[in-house]
Amino acid sequence: MARPDKAAAVAEIKQELESSNAALLTEYRGLTVAQMKDLRRSLGEHATYAVVKNTLTAIAAKEAGIDAFEGQLAGPTAIAFVKGEPSEAAKALRDFAKANPQLVIKAGVLEGSALTAEDITTLADLESREVLLAKAAGAMKAGLYQAAYLFTAPLVKTVRTVDALREKNGGAEEAPAADA
Repeated sequence: MARPDKAAAVAEIKQELESSNAALLTEYRGLTVAQMKDLRRSLGEHATYAVVKNTLTAIAAKEAGIDAFEGQLAGPTAIAFVKGEPSEAAKALRDFAKANPQLVIKAGVLEGSALTAEDITTLADLESREVLLAKAAGAMKAGLYQAAYLFTAPLVKTVRTVDALREKNGGAEEAPAADA
């Protein structure tokens, strides 16, 4: 790889792989330019979709220490470099692939871990980080309310028991007034 333009391309792909939260490998055979533009738009601002050369990507992945793409770099290949929420990019790719069966999701890498196409589909089925955090907060809040109820229940029960005893005795044993 003596050519400086290829060395620069490998360095750029390597830098993208290292700086991304996730990288999702796809085959785009049969997609039109307009469809590719729609796909890039659907990925949003936290992901970039780039057409890559297989050999240069293999070299860059090897240099970055990523082995998830081995055996997957064949045919017209593009990578979605995800800087934001990986599940949102996976959802966008999954939904686009449903509408355009020419797009094939091959593999990916998420924070250093290899992903299969099935893993990416599972990732797409996850709710967003914000929704999961809200559910966790709701579960904790419910637990706190239950704990507060358990702590106040004996006191409330005691007050009700005393009131019931007062009614049973007809109010005869009310507390005497304090003499001044």
